[in-house]
Amino acid sequence: MTGELIRVFGRIGLLSFGGPAAQIALMHKELVEQRQWLREDQFLRALSFCMLLPGPEAMQLATYAGWKRHGIIGGLIGGWLFVLPGAVVIMALALAYGSYGNMAIVQALFLGVKATVVIIVIEALIKIAKRALIKPAHMILATFAFIALFLFALPFPLVILLAAIIGALGQPGEAAARKVQSGTMRQSMRIILIGAAIWAAPFGIIALSGNTFLQEIGVFFSTLAVVTFGGAYAVLAYMTQEVVVSYAWLTTPQMMDALGLAETTPGPLILVTQFVAMIAGLAEGGVSLALLAGALTLWVTFVPCFIWIFAGAPLIDWLDGRPRLRGALAAITAAVVGVIANLSLWFALHVFFAEVSNISAGPIQTIWPNLMTLQPLALGLAGITGVLVLWRHWPLPLVLLVSAALSLSVSATTGMI
Repeated sequence: MTGELIRVFGRIGLLSFGGPAAQIALMHKELVEQRQWLREDQFLRALSFCMLLPGPEAMQLATYAGWKRHGIIGGLIGGWLFVLPGAVVIMALALAYGSYGNMAIVQALFLGVKATVVIIVIEALIKIAKRALIKPAHMILATFAFIALFLFALPFPLVILLAAIIGALGQPGEAAARKVQSGTMRQSMRIILIGAAIWAAPFGIIALSGNTFLQEIGVFFSTLAVVTFGGAYAVLAYMTQEVVVSYAWLTTPQMMDALGLAETTPGPLILVTQFVAMIAGLAEGGVSLALLAGALTLWVTFVPCFIWIFAGAPLIDWLDGRPRLRGALAAITAAVVGVIANLSLWFALHVFFAEVSNISAGPIQTIWPNLMTLQPLALGLAGITGVLVLWRHWPLPLVLLVSAALSLSVSATTGMI
């Protein structure tokens, strides 16, 4: 049984390119159509549940499918095999980037990658908006989230919390909620407590070591893991602000390079956190600290995902009947549209202009570019990749390759490198 699970989920993990939509389609083909491990209604209900949780929904769906097939062992196999292939690639890319990332030829390649990332984020915005903005109230929440982040620089967790409260208060009470057996609820609580203890174990070791850098890495990415509603794009602007401004672990260009590289690997996009932690570790203490920081970030990012599934999967029917909870989560999803709109504009300004300044005027805290520093090459590359991604629907790895090659060719021809 476990051998078959390893083969199937290993294959899924190795082929999981292209973001959540492509990953979910691959799992549907493997688990529903070819092997009948899940019925269609089970797959769709599990997917809806995973989309309500913080963290990468495709990885959590793989965990659920493994759990459904062979309990907690199956869930661990399904979840970790979805993550590990991409994590190994990210590790290699981070070490290589740390050695060669400042070379002119590498920077020319990355300009094409960054221009593509702008379009990728816009595509994600369009897809999520179609799914999330189903009511006028949702559109208002999305607008509120965008203004709060772009014009007033409110913390991302605060915006999400306010959206959740508004969504919950706008729903009726819980009188119609389905009942859940007390034994099932006790089992779920036990899993949460045991899982939390396992998740927190590395912090005891780090505290004894006295390594403040690893403590900061662990605390920051643990916080990020529990507010990652709506996928990695939703928290990237918040993560960038903290990583670049508050901790000074990376520069803004390095952060954009991190996202571009994460887009080229299998597995969930939130693996960008591993890349960020490793680059910060390289700067702080070399390869060994980078490897420790990357491993710690993987642990604190993905262990909570297993806890959500193992504790929550038996309660799917009960959770489905909690209107205020569903209202809160629907409001969060709507707010995420505004969050990703903020990220889209933030990325576009930093890619298309060489100089972007912070502006403060009373409560307003925002950014604005120096219009004289417009980069025509980046703008042209984004236009080309926009056609290829949004209109022609080319595979993402191919678009990244084409854009990087064009950037390198033009840079070499014009003497930029």
